Amino acid sequence: MTERVCFQLRVRPEQLAEYRERHAAVWPEMLREIEASGRRNYSIFLGDDGLLVGYYELAEGTTREASDRYLAASPVAARWEADMQQFFADLDGRADQAATELTEIFNLDRQLSAAEGATS
Repeated sequence: MTERVCFQLRVRPEQLAEYRERHAAVWPEMLREIEASGRRNYSIFLGDDGLLVGYYELAEGTTREASDRYLAASPVAARWEADMQQFFADLDGRADQAATELTEIFNLDRQLSAAEGATS
């Protein structure tokens, strides 16, 4: 089964507009590094209060640890994260390494599969 990762951060409210602008056109080399790290179906959601929630899935055969190591060693990711650091409130370190991971407590597909198995 595909590993899914969800995380949250807080963007400084006075910098929401610029943060949105930066993510409307992420550097092409950064996009390639994210893909090379094994992350797929990557989305970021941002509330008007600065709450940021991110979600991605890992490609088959990719572990979270391997993906994290790849980006931690990437000079492109280091430059991107340094450039983005100014946007985050109450964060020690790089956002990609210090975000709060959220625990998945509900998954529709898993519960449907379980329910179908129980009725068979």
